[in-house]
Amino acid sequence: MKSENTHSFSDVLKSITQDRARTNILRKYEQNALAYLVQRVPSFISSDMLTAIGFCGSIIIFLSFVLASFFGQIYLLLGVVGYFVSWFGDSLDGRLAYYRKKQRKWYGFSLDLAADWIGVALMGFGFVIYIENSWEILGFTFVVLYGWEILTTLVRYKVTNKYSIDSGLLGPTEVRILISLMLILEAFVKDSLIYTASLACVILLISNIVDFYKLLKMGDAQDKTENEQKKNE
Repeated sequence: MKSENTHSFSDVLKSITQDRARTNILRKYEQNALAYLVQRVPSFISSDMLTAIGFCGSIIIFLSFVLASFFGQIYLLLGVVGYFVSWFGDSLDGRLAYYRKKQRKWYGFSLDLAADWIGVALMGFGFVIYIENSWEILGFTFVVLYGWEILTTLVRYKVTNKYSIDSGLLGPTEVRILISLMLILEAFVKDSLIYTASLACVILLISNIVDFYKLLKMGDAQDKTENEQKKNE
């Protein structure tokens, strides 16, 4: 069942991308896919329901780690399904609201942030359950670094009044794809996740440092602008 709204594809694309700037590698393909999907979401499905679906994806990922720890790493492939479900719900919830002109900017922003953070914590906890010995600290490290990225995103929004969920060429979608590839490799090559997760944490750390440095420069520029405005008043 299609949504009752019928618009040209370009109009739909414009309506769902109006509130944020994207810089990720797959932005063109992802935005086209979302513009296609929002027109085909059944009318009885709301944005909140999509947020819940996305959160269920995080639960599936957590369960994949638990099942893999007891019954073998092949169950990590279930986590790939979880990441797709997470992408579907998390990417469509806000876009659907804008398409239907029922957006609740601050409500959706708050709900998404809470769902994303709890979802990341669940994934990290699942990793800790699956990985043995001291390598489990990688799960904790990932959660901390991802939390840092969320904080940087929030402060950048405050400083620039522009909301961006990407870190350079990488966004949530690219991260989901990369982690899915890591899970697929681990499903067939035992303990490879230790090395790929270590590399991912190093990359995330570097990305956080670069983003934080850029944020400081933005903050300094904004301070100078505001101070100059006060002098001229």
